[in-house]
Amino acid sequence: MTKLPKVFLKELTKLLGRNAVLTETEDLLPYLKDERGLLESDCSLVIRPKTTGEISETVGLCAKHRVPVVPLGGNTGLVGGGIASGGVILSLEKLNRIIHIDTLNHTMTVEAGCILANIQKAADEAGCLFPLSLGAEGSCQIGGNLSTNAGGVGVLHYGNARDLVLGIEVVLPNGLIYENLKALRKDNTGYDLKQLFIGAEGTLGIITKAVLKLYPRPRAFATILVALEELDEILSLFDLTRATCGDKLKAFELIPRLALELEVAHIPGIRDPFTEKHAYYALLELTSPRQEDDLRGEIETVLEQALNNGVISDAVIATSQAQASQLWKMREEIPAAQSIEGGSLKHDVAVPVSKSVEFIKKATQLVMAEMPGVRVCAFGHVGDGNIHFNLTQPVGIDQKSFLKKQKVFGRIVHDLVVGMKGSISAEHGIGLSKRDELCFYASKIEIDLMRQIKVAIDPHNQMNPNKIVLFDPP
Repeated sequence: MTKLPKVFLKELTKLLGRNAVLTETEDLLPYLKDERGLLESDCSLVIRPKTTGEISETVGLCAKHRVPVVPLGGNTGLVGGGIASGGVILSLEKLNRIIHIDTLNHTMTVEAGCILANIQKAADEAGCLFPLSLGAEGSCQIGGNLSTNAGGVGVLHYGNARDLVLGIEVVLPNGLIYENLKALRKDNTGYDLKQLFIGAEGTLGIITKAVLKLYPRPRAFATILVALEELDEILSLFDLTRATCGDKLKAFELIPRLALELEVAHIPGIRDPFTEKHAYYALLELTSPRQEDDLRGEIETVLEQALNNGVISDAVIATSQAQASQLWKMREEIPAAQSIEGGSLKHDVAVPVSKSVEFIKKATQLVMAEMPGVRVCAFGHVGDGNIHFNLTQPVGIDQKSFLKKQKVFGRIVHDLVVGMKGSISAEHGIGLSKRDELCFYASKIEIDLMRQIKVAIDPHNQMNPNKIVLFDPP
C-alpha cells in the first residue's frame, strides 16, 4: 500500500475522528475492489466524512499535502472510476439524508450518499416518481449516478441522469464549496456549471448534494414481453408502439434468446413464459399518471396489428405487479447469468436508434469471424440506441484466454460504433478502463478541451487522477 505523510494522517484524524478514518486491512477491503472484481485499488486510507463541511476541510487538507482524492459512492461502477492508485478514497456513504421534498414544485433535495432505491421510495411515498432506474439501484448512490451520468431503463421517456437535475452542490479540488441548489426549471444566468460536474466522474470535484426533478407518480401500468423471430422486426414494433402510445411508452428493451437460456439455467425462479422458443424478445412498459387510461387496450391494438403484419410471433401481458416484476427480472438478471456462465466481454455502446439492428448484425458477423463459436448476447435499451453488446466465451474455451481478447474485440466493436457516429460509452462512463479508448477515438480538439477544463478546475490533478483523460500538472 502507498504510504501517506504522517503529519497528514495526524491532521486528518484530528479533523474527522478515528472512526471516520479507516486504515486496517479488513476495514479497507470492501472499498478497494471494483464491482466486477477485475481491478483493485492501491490505497491505504479510506475516509468517511459526514457533512459537506467535513468534505470541504478534508479536500482542502489533501490539497495542502498534495494527496490525491478518489470519491466513491456505492462502488457499483463498471469502468474502474473508483479505483485509486495512492492517495485516499473518500466514501460518500455517510451523506445519506433526504433533505427536502417539494411536491408542488416536484423536486427533492438529497445528499450524495443516498441510495437510489431509497430516493425512489421517498418520492413514491410523497405521491411522486423519481424515474432513474437501473439494476444496481439497491446499492448505488445518487452522487455516483450523477457523476457518471447514469442511464437505465427510463432514458427513453425521462432522459439520462443529467436531465433529472436542477441544482447541485460540489466540493472543488481546493476545498471550496460551489453551492447552487436552485430548484428552477428555467435559469439562463450564464454557463450551466452543474453540467460540468455531472458526468465528470469525480475528476473536477465531489458532488455532495443535488436538487432532483420529480414527476407525477404513474397510476396505470402495462408490462409486456413480445416474441419475435427476426431482429429486423424490433424497430418496426418500436415505431408502431411509439406512434400508437406516444409518451406513455416508458421502456423498450431487447432480450436475445441466449440471454433467456442462460437465465433459465443459472437464475432461480426464471422460466421461459412461452411454450415455444423464439429468437428475440422485446420487453415493453407503458405508464400513465391517469388511472383510468386503458393501457392494456392500447397495447393490444399494437400487438394485434403487429401480429397481423408478421412483425411479432407471440406476446405475454402481465396481469399483476408480481408478473410484471417477473418479466423485468428477466431483463435485470442478464449480466448475472452471463457471469455465472463464464467469461464475458462487455461493450456498453450507443448508435442512432435507426442503426441499432444494423449494428448488432454487423458486429455479430465481425466478432464471429474473429472467434468462431463466440456467443453474442446483445441486449438492452434499444429504444434509445444503447446496446450492451456482450460476448460470452465459447463452450470449451479457457476463460482467461478468452478475457485476454478484450482489446481485440473492443477495437472491432468500437471501430464499427464510431463509423456509425455512435459512442463507445453509452451509460457506464470512461473511468480507467476506457480512458485509452477515448483518447484513441476522440478528436484532438475534444481531448484538448477536456484537458483544458481539467487544468482550469484541478490544476494539480488531485481529484480522481488519471481517469477519463491523462495530463501532467503544470
